[in-house]
Amino acid sequence: MTDRRHRVFMMDLWATVPYYTAYLSRALMAEGVDLTVGSISYYLDPDCFSSRGIKVDPGLLDVVGRFPLPRVPRRLLKLSEALVNLSALTARFQVSPPDVIHVQVLPMLKWRLPLDFWFLEFCRKRGSKIVLTVHDLLPHDTGEAHKKTFLELYRMVDRLICHSDHIRARLAAEFSIPEEKVSVIPHGPFFYDLPVASSEQMPPGFDEKPGTVLVLWQGIIFPYKGVDLLLHAWQRVEARDGSCRLAIVGTGTPELLEQIREQMKSLGLKRVQLQPRFISARELVALYRAADVVIYPYRAITTSGALATGLALGKTIVASDLPVFRELLTDRENALLVDPEDAARFADVLTSLVQDADLRERLAKNVRAMDFGEQSWISIAKKTVRAYESALLSSPHPSIPPSPSGI
Repeated sequence: MTDRRHRVFMMDLWATVPYYTAYLSRALMAEGVDLTVGSISYYLDPDCFSSRGIKVDPGLLDVVGRFPLPRVPRRLLKLSEALVNLSALTARFQVSPPDVIHVQVLPMLKWRLPLDFWFLEFCRKRGSKIVLTVHDLLPHDTGEAHKKTFLELYRMVDRLICHSDHIRARLAAEFSIPEEKVSVIPHGPFFYDLPVASSEQMPPGFDEKPGTVLVLWQGIIFPYKGVDLLLHAWQRVEARDGSCRLAIVGTGTPELLEQIREQMKSLGLKRVQLQPRFISARELVALYRAADVVIYPYRAITTSGALATGLALGKTIVASDLPVFRELLTDRENALLVDPEDAARFADVLTSLVQDADLRERLAKNVRAMDFGEQSWISIAKKTVRAYESALLSSPHPSIPPSPSGI
């Protein structure tokens, strides 16, 4: 990046966005970046990093992610482990701070714990530049409860990365962040590099049925992702066509999953399969490749790894007509876009795709033409290096301690 290789610490200490961290880190290493990946093992996919040639270095401990544990004990143990790792990294960076700390997620901020915020302040005082990827402007489904906290965070860091021009504009309008402080770098694809999966790798219960059109919703279930809207639309689809089925695959809170089950029952849905569990990367790829249509009926979005997967695997896509999606998708060219609150229109679009194989193939062909794979990450890595260079050239600015009411 200049006369010498600057040292970069990639910070995702809880493995909150492990696949993004892994793919980005691999691409940066291929660009010659001297990178340390600060993360624990991902408990749902222990090979997430190692299978991509990455050795994680969380600071001191990497124990919790190696064992399947219930949700509450896992979070408590991860918190304890994170405190130990932050302490170890603080001692290490007191002696030899990295040139750049690239932060992916600070999970403790949502709980109003300022410890990782203070850690970044310490690193800044030791001379490190802080780069932050904005995966979500604010924590999902929390309204503006955390806005002051994230306003302070966004102002404190030296460089922000977001995945679309729309989000950069929102950072300027809602958080008063100068646009020149923000690098727009697209979200890269996942799982395009996995081999073609065999039918044996499909999740149980997804045996192929000749002549059946499979529509897939996949991801972590949150209210903003519109599963309830999809189910209302699907009631109309079922009434019109008997040759289709809907798969909803992903984890979520017990309360949300129960709401989905109750809605399916009240709507009398017969051809919906709910699989409320994590599926492995290979199962996921097999499921995507088996799907005829993938759908993203989100009410709001900052970025979407699920959409990146659909693009990478060349699928027929139906999505909400949202600004972030429109930066990648064009209605009736490589996707069908629908008002996110219009269940009737979603039903019409899904019905047309179920009944028109030629339309499905035309849309999927245009997605495949985007070549959303390894070349995407090469470009992303080069742009990320330039973001590091901008951070390293930025002028020092005063520390901004978190206010008691903010964090």
